[in-house]
Amino acid sequence: MKPSNLSPTPSANHTLPFFPMTATTTNSATGRRKTAVARVWMTEGTGQITINERPFEEYLPTIELQNAILAPFQAASLMNKFDVKVIIRGGGTHAQAIAIRHAISRSLTQVDPENRKIVKPLGFLTRDPRMKERKKSGQPGARKRFQFSKR
Repeated sequence: MKPSNLSPTPSANHTLPFFPMTATTTNSATGRRKTAVARVWMTEGTGQITINERPFEEYLPTIELQNAILAPFQAASLMNKFDVKVIIRGGGTHAQAIAIRHAISRSLTQVDPENRKIVKPLGFLTRDPRMKERKKSGQPGARKRFQFSKR
């Protein structure tokens, strides 16, 4: 590979969005639920939330999912104080919303350790360990069995 092909800026085939470092402090955290993994970068700002480079109202269509993401901010009385950039992969829309809530809650505890006392009792810092059970060999599903034949 020629040295001219190497560049510090992201290329067109770069799969993840490139976020340049800013002068303000940026807190990052990871949240998970089932197979959904959310990576969150929070900076002080006006309350703008973007998920996969789309506004969160567009990405999460229902009010319940939008409220799930805003719940840590409402609990800590920090609405419209932080700009949030999210990259989420895997899972369904509900699992993604809970993974984002998990990551935002973790990031809020990095901002101020006092926030932990607020969001911990609400269960926002607990990673839900329930996962889909794997299919076993010799069976049609994880628990289902083929019909028993006596003869």
